[in-house]
Amino acid sequence: MQITEVKNYDEMSKKASEIIMKRIQDLPKPVLGLATGSTPEGMYKELVQVYVDGKISFSNTTTYNLDEYIGLPREDKNSYRFYMNDRLFSHVDISKEQTNVPNGMAKDLKEECNDYEESIKKSGGIDVQVLGIGVNGHIGFNEPGTSFQTATHVVNLAPSTIQANARFFESEKDVPKQAITMGIQSIMKSKEILLLISGAKKADAVYQLLHGEVSEVFPASILQQHPNVHLIADEAALSKVKENGMRSLR
Repeated sequence: MQITEVKNYDEMSKKASEIIMKRIQDLPKPVLGLATGSTPEGMYKELVQVYVDGKISFSNTTTYNLDEYIGLPREDKNSYRFYMNDRLFSHVDISKEQTNVPNGMAKDLKEECNDYEESIKKSGGIDVQVLGIGVNGHIGFNEPGTSFQTATHVVNLAPSTIQANARFFESEKDVPKQAITMGIQSIMKSKEILLLISGAKKADAVYQLLHGEVSEVFPASILQQHPNVHLIADEAALSKVKENGMRSLR
């Protein structure tokens, strides 16, 4: 695991955008796995700017988002489709047909999950997957206890995840209780993983990620076994690791 320490959130966002920009420039038909939430917002802002500056084009890029709430229409301001349109897609030259977000309103959710997996496969697989990490170690919406062998599936959200996401809704009771998420097996098939972590509240999670055992109790721990993970974390997120001596896992 390659670890890059940056000073703060803004530096993390800029570094991440530079890596994504290079992949878009270098690959003929890049396939990006994208994430939502507060962590990647700065990265998307940077990517929009480099597009405006004429440094990249998204016209040959295909994207797959990690997850989507069940029960929220795509027009809902709290849906992840709305988030992606608002933060990135509507501001760059990417066709909406090349952007993929699970359909949380699908009548047959199991079929939607299977179709999503098949679409990723047909695209040639994800070249670089952007990830954040939850305080409980979840990646995507794969909560503690999720099998490492899962493909895209329906998940019941943990109370801690619902609570963490409540800030985006009027109240905690408005947060959906289920979501569709890429499975851990799906994530691990990505050729490269770009893991972004910022803030002191994630310091314990970063420590466990780097120094803990690989266990389904802490889903992100499986990333120790991926051959190409680049962790970009700020000083606050790495504070506990640095207290005990930084190490890079191979």
